[in-house]
Amino acid sequence: MKIYIINGPNLDMLGLREPEIYGSDTLESINAELADYCRTVGVQPTFYQANSEGAIIDFIHSARGSADGIVINAGAYTHYSIAIRDALASVELPCVEVHLSNVHKREEFRHHSVISAVCTGVICGFGKKVYRLAIDALSL
Repeated sequence: MKIYIINGPNLDMLGLREPEIYGSDTLESINAELADYCRTVGVQPTFYQANSEGAIIDFIHSARGSADGIVINAGAYTHYSIAIRDALASVELPCVEVHLSNVHKREEFRHHSVISAVCTGVICGFGKKVYRLAIDALSL
């Protein structure tokens, strides 16, 4: 099974940006842990991070015919990017939306996701474990 793991804007700053909310792990260390985990469960991950909406959309489009599922932490784009929502819908793949923090315990604007409606499920609030939970959900 091939899973694309997509991280949006500012997630390249993990470990530096608000560690009290997002933790002290870097995106690189999280991806390394996930790569090890994926080997144990027979999943081939492809990791991608971009700060620009168009690059994320292009990568989502590349999943069609190449991946069996998508895990996406769209960062702030979660709350307003209809374009990313439409890209996820267009590839017709199972997708799990993830967030390191519990977005429902945070600012009001973070409570609404425009991409949830086209995702198979949403996992939030468990720190870096959300990625592993999403991989498990897609590979069952």
